[in-house]
Amino acid sequence: MQLTRQSEYAIRTMLELSMLPEGEFMQSRTIAARQELPEQFLNKTVQILARSGLVETRRGMQGGIRLTVKPGEITIADVVAAVEGKIALNPCLADGYHCANQPACRVHGILKRAQAAMLAELGKETFAELAGEDENRITS
Repeated sequence: MQLTRQSEYAIRTMLELSMLPEGEFMQSRTIAARQELPEQFLNKTVQILARSGLVETRRGMQGGIRLTVKPGEITIADVVAAVEGKIALNPCLADGYHCANQPACRVHGILKRAQAAMLAELGKETFAELAGEDENRITS
């Protein structure tokens, strides 16, 4: 399994926004320049984050993007789920998937534990913690 580029861009965007003072907006072109991301693709990613309720966008000179969730309340796992949907390493681990082999499957338990470990790791640190570790943190 590999995260999509869109998830990567969403994570990097959320980290940039987490370094701002609470409630402050940042323009997408600034994020794109700092993170060396294509602005058009970033804008599509921001739309997904906005639909999921993680960010708010505002047009105009004082506009841009800002978090709607406190950085201490969101993790990489949350952002990946917002972009990709619920994570399932294998179809047999997806909600509502019925596999006739599951009762006798020798691999299902291993995949389930691997998925749980991955989600636990992605959910360990909040964006507030990640932003605090950045030596280029924006201060006001």
